[in-house]
Amino acid sequence: MDLVTHGLLGAVTAQSASRPDEQRAAMGVGFFAALLADLDVFIRSSTDPLLVLEYHRQFSHSLIFIPVGALIASLIAWPFVRRQLAPLRLYLFAFLAYASAGLLDACTSYGVHLFWPLVDNPVALSLIAVVDPVFSLILLSALMLAFFRRDKRWGIGGLVLALGYLSLAGVQHYRALQITEQLAQERGVSAERLLVKPTMANLVLWRAMTDTGEEVYLDAVRVGLGSYRVYEGSVTVLIDPDHWGNLPEDSRAYRDLQRFHRYAHQWLAAAPDQPHYIGDIRYAMLPTSDMPLWGIVLNPDDPDGPIDFMTRRDMSPEMRERWLDMLRGRDVPAARP
Repeated sequence: MDLVTHGLLGAVTAQSASRPDEQRAAMGVGFFAALLADLDVFIRSSTDPLLVLEYHRQFSHSLIFIPVGALIASLIAWPFVRRQLAPLRLYLFAFLAYASAGLLDACTSYGVHLFWPLVDNPVALSLIAVVDPVFSLILLSALMLAFFRRDKRWGIGGLVLALGYLSLAGVQHYRALQITEQLAQERGVSAERLLVKPTMANLVLWRAMTDTGEEVYLDAVRVGLGSYRVYEGSVTVLIDPDHWGNLPEDSRAYRDLQRFHRYAHQWLAAAPDQPHYIGDIRYAMLPTSDMPLWGIVLNPDDPDGPIDFMTRRDMSPEMRERWLDMLRGRDVPAARP
């Protein structure tokens, strides 16, 4: 989730457990502690662009690390709030806020390693986009009302509404998944894997991926009130790192492609206009697009050379209008097959 929403959730969570004379200090501690887990983004290397992908949302977001993260947050915050909060109360607020960070990230499609080191696979419920203004506004409104009225019931009410919004997201996710299963049946294909995830800032338009083992269908599913609409998109082929580019098994390119393949849960595909750009096909600017949002650039002619990590976030006015039309349920031109 975006940092602001993390901070808001942490502040509201901590404030909801505070006493009247602790509320504002608890908000500050909660906002800070909820952000601390994302400091793992600084675990990176100039010579290994995949290092940050492997460690971001890993141990720092796990359930087992919450007591440690809360302790670190408490030690940093202590000089600033020692006059307002007793040590145990400070730790309580830091603990609640720090825990909220990993749990909220688990609701996104990026996922987190909640059960590290016992389970290697991340938890990714794909209920909510990384940026969702409705969810953030619920938390911001609750926090502002609780701050100015000095009444934690507003914060508790905000948490209830936020949980209700996530419940609605779960219903929408289920509906989008059912529609995707039905679409596979109508196409006469057998789906080995299905994945649906919300597009940016809404619970209405979803990216739907159907992996048949031979190819992947990329569609947009609009789930409205009692109705739905499918926008059929591109079809692409997933990359098998054991056979792509005939890379020597002892080469850096082969090892890095295998690492990226594991990180992306085998959802790797080559960009249609740049075959050496191998991207995570789960993410694209348009839900019907086969252009990965980010990926690595490999050179089969220099398998031991450095790799480049590249993002393609450009969204033209035409793409933006197409996304808005799908969000509104309007007709759009057919996607490239």
